[in-house]
Parts: sequence; structure tokens; C-alpha cells
Amino acid sequence: MKIAVMGTGGVGGYFGGRLAARGEDVTFIARGSHLQAIQDRGLTVRSTLGDFTVVGAQATDDPSRVGTADVVLFCVKAWDTRSAAEHTRPLVGEGTAVISFQNGVENEDVLATVLGSTHVLGGLAYVTSTIASPGVIEQRGETARIVFGELDGRESPRAQGFLAACRGAGINAELSRDIAGAIWTKFLYICAFSGVCTLTRQPLGPVLADPDTRDLFVTCMNEVAAVARARGVRLADDVVSRQLALADSYGAALKPSMLVDLERGNRLEAEWLNGAVARLGRQAGVEAPVNRFIFTALKLLAEGQSPPPAAT
Repeated sequence: MKIAVMGTGGVGGYFGGRLAARGEDVTFIARGSHLQAIQDRGLTVRSTLGDFTVVGAQATDDPSRVGTADVVLFCVKAWDTRSAAEHTRPLVGEGTAVISFQNGVENEDVLATVLGSTHVLGGLAYVTSTIASPGVIEQRGETARIVFGELDGRESPRAQGFLAACRGAGINAELSRDIAGAIWTKFLYICAFSGVCTLTRQPLGPVLADPDTRDLFVTCMNEVAAVARARGVRLADDVVSRQLALADSYGAALKPSMLVDLERGNRLEAEWLNGAVARLGRQAGVEAPVNRFIFTALKLLAEGQSPPPAAT
């Protein structure tokens, strides 16, 4: 299977790396020093689930050199969705599947606008991973799982083929017939995980251990669930309690990528997470004051800033 990874960050680098290490034809789309390091030394993944290096990894910053792919793993940050979708055009042939593994609930609509709805599949990744240094992906925690599916619920041959490739690479993968529900189920967790941890500058453990921040975490998820249901998304009645139990099962030291981005002075996805909840809630007639507050509190940092100088 010919696979292209659009955005070789924590998610694309980890799962694309697993596929490449097991012999799939994978090309990584990257840029800058990260691209140069992959071209020079291969892609290295340091993982609690097993370290490996993809020697001779195929990598480029020009999708037109790759040709059409069977599957595109679309893994860029939410603010880059439209521009990256335009750059994805050379990878898309008649039957190409473009699977979004991004944070947020609006990416598939943007991809469909640019590339055509017949090419777009929804997806989500349960993994904590980042670029540790150029050419090196670091995955932490015991969870590394993806869920994906056709937007209309079909179990298409292309989706089943990618599922087989993932399982052949030892990836915990699931094909969903209700990918919208699955995306919103993860979204309510990621809004709380990213939002509350970044707001408090704390990893997951301390946030869940303190009664007040734990309540903030739960309230944030309840607001997202209310917005989803107002928009006609089907969610389990116990979705919040189940996602909270899942959070409790994770390691206390886990940090969301948005907190890591804040610590590094990078741009934040707050507008596409908590900000989106507040905006979509207003459209649906549902108030989301906690999510609105989190977005407002992070808004002035969302464009990124230089880290403070080191103490002398």
C-alpha cells in the first residue's frame, strides 16, 4: 500500500513510522531541519511500546514528487488544514483516501471543500507523542491507538485495506461505522485534557487529583457533549464518565501537545478546540462558559511567543 504522511509530527511520525518499519511504502512530508534529519539519518521513534528507526526513510517537502497515494495520513495542526489540503492535491488520485488524524471537529469539512468529499475519511488518534528533536519522535504512555472510517459509515475496501496494513504493522486500529460520534467522543476528552492542563500548566495527574480542577475537567467535557448532541451527533449516555475513567487510567505525567507547544513558545490549537466549542455552541443555542473561559485565557498566547530567557 502506498501511503503518504502529510505532517510528520508526533502523530504522523509515530503511526507512519510504524507502517514504514513493517515494510509499507510510506513517504513522509516534512520540512526544515526535521526533514533534513529524516533524509540524513532516517526517522527514529522512541516509544514506551518499543523503539525503532526507519533507515532510509522516504521524505520530501514536495508532494508532487511522490505521485498519487492509496492513503494519505493527514496529520497537520488544525490551523494548517486548508493550506496543507491544497498541497495534498498531487497525492490524490481517483480512489485515494485522505484520513484526518487531527484534533478538532471541523477538519473533515475543510478537506472535503478542497479535495472533494469522496476522498475524505474521518479519524482520530489516541496517542501522546511529539517531535523530541529533528528526525526523532517520542511517544509516551501505554496508549497508541487510531480509529477511522468513511463519513457515511460504509466499510469500504480502501478502509478495510488500510486497517489490514495497520494491524500488520502492530498498530492498535479500529474501523468505525460512526466516525462522527467517535471524533466527538475523543473531542470532549481532548478539549478537557488540552484545555485544563494548558490553562493550569500542569500534567494530567495533578489536574485530576485536585477536586476543583477535576470538576473543571468534567464540566468542560459535559459542555462539549451538550454541543455535540445539539448538533445531532449521537453520543453514549455515559460518554463523560467513560472518558473520565479513561483519563484516570493514563499516566500522571502525561502532557497534552498544546501544553508542550505552550512551553516551547509554539502556536496553540486553542481556537480549534475550546474556542470551537464556544463558537459551535453559540450557533446551536448552547452555552459553554468553561470552554469559552479557557479559550479566552489562552487567546493572547495562541500565536506563540519566544520562551523566557534562561536564568543566569
